[in-house]
Amino acid sequence: MSRITVQTLVFPETSGINFGAAVSNVDIEKLTDADFDVIRDALYAHQVLVFKDQSSVSPRAQFQLTQRFDPAATSYGHGKTLDAKRSILHPDLKTIPHQPQVQVIGNGFVREYEGLKDVTLKHPHHKTFHATAIPAHDDLDFTRFYRWHIDAALYGLAPPVVTTLLAVEVPSGRRQICRYDDGTGDELHVPLGTTAFVSGYTMYELLSDSDKEFARNTRVEYAPHPYIWMSGAKSRSDGLGMLSQGLEVPLDQLPTIEEDKIQILPMCWRNPVTGRLAVQVHPSAVRKLHLANGTVIDNLAEVRDIIHRLQRPGIAPNMVYAHDWEQGDLVLFHNRGVLHSVVGAFAEHEVRLFRQCNVAASHFPEGPEGPEGIAAA
Repeated sequence: MSRITVQTLVFPETSGINFGAAVSNVDIEKLTDADFDVIRDALYAHQVLVFKDQSSVSPRAQFQLTQRFDPAATSYGHGKTLDAKRSILHPDLKTIPHQPQVQVIGNGFVREYEGLKDVTLKHPHHKTFHATAIPAHDDLDFTRFYRWHIDAALYGLAPPVVTTLLAVEVPSGRRQICRYDDGTGDELHVPLGTTAFVSGYTMYELLSDSDKEFARNTRVEYAPHPYIWMSGAKSRSDGLGMLSQGLEVPLDQLPTIEEDKIQILPMCWRNPVTGRLAVQVHPSAVRKLHLANGTVIDNLAEVRDIIHRLQRPGIAPNMVYAHDWEQGDLVLFHNRGVLHSVVGAFAEHEVRLFRQCNVAASHFPEGPEGPEGIAAA
C-alpha cells in the first residue's frame, strides 16, 4: 500500500482552471509499484502534478520516473534533432552527460552542474521568436507567452507521454504582467519565469458542437523537420502559432526529408484512462489539415487561422495555470493532455536552473475512435 496523498489544486471561483494536483509523501528515489500506480492514476485524472521539496532527486531518478509511464521508451523526446544548429531548440537546452535523456534549461552562468562546466543558459525571450516585441524599457515589468506547445519532435519520433521539470535554482522576488497584445486587452499577472499550462480537454469542451465534430474528424499534418522549417518564421503575439509571412525554410532547403517520418496525427487525442478528448495540436508546427471528406487544406495561412480560432479560447487568462516555482518543485505533466509555454524576461544576473526530461514514446496517441496509428504523408 502506498502512503502517497493527492490533493486537487484550489483556484479562485473566477478561475476556469480545472486541472492540477499536489502530490505528497513520496520518495521519487525509491518509488514502489504501488506508489507509481497512485501517481499514474493522478496524472491521467489531473494532468499536472506538483511534488514539493524534491531537490535531492537525481537525474537518474527523474528519468526513471518519466520513463515509467512508457517503459519501452528510452531516448530523449527530440532525439538528435537538438544537434541541428538551425533548430530553434538548439540554444535552449544542454544535455546532462551522464543522463542524456535529461536536459538543463534556465538563465545565467553556471560554473558546474552534473558534469556540465562553465555553461551560459539563456531563457527564451519572445523578442527572438515573435513578429513584434514589448519595448526594451518595459521588459522587466511585462512579458509574453513565448510559444504554446507540446514537447514533441513531430517528425519520426512519437510524442512523449509525460514531461518532468525540476526547479534546481529559482530567482525570487518580482512578478510580471503577461500581455497577449492581440487587440483583446487580455493580460495575466504571473510569477517571474513561470511555466504556463492550459488544458487540451478544456480547449475541446469550449468548442461549439460543429467545431467539436470538425476537431474529432480532422487530422493535422506537421511539417518535416518542423523546428528547422519554422526557424525563419515569426510567432503571433499570444505565442499561439505563427504568422504567415512566407518566412518558413523551403522544403528543398531542409535536411533530407524521409516521407515515412512526416506525421499526420489526430487533432483530438483520447485520454487512455478517462476517455476524454483533448484538442492537442502544436500550433507552430502545423502545415496541413486532412478533413473527413478527404479534402486537404494546404493553404498555410488558412490552416493556421483555423487552428488559432479553435485553440485561442483555451488560453484565455482565467484558463491558464501559471506555476509559481520554488526551489525543489518537481512538476510532472501529461504531454498528451496539456499545452505549456515558457514565460518571462530575466535580468542578466538572475540565475534560473531547471532540469527537464521527456522520452520519445513507443506508441502514438489514441484518436477519438481509439488507438490511432501514424499515417504517412
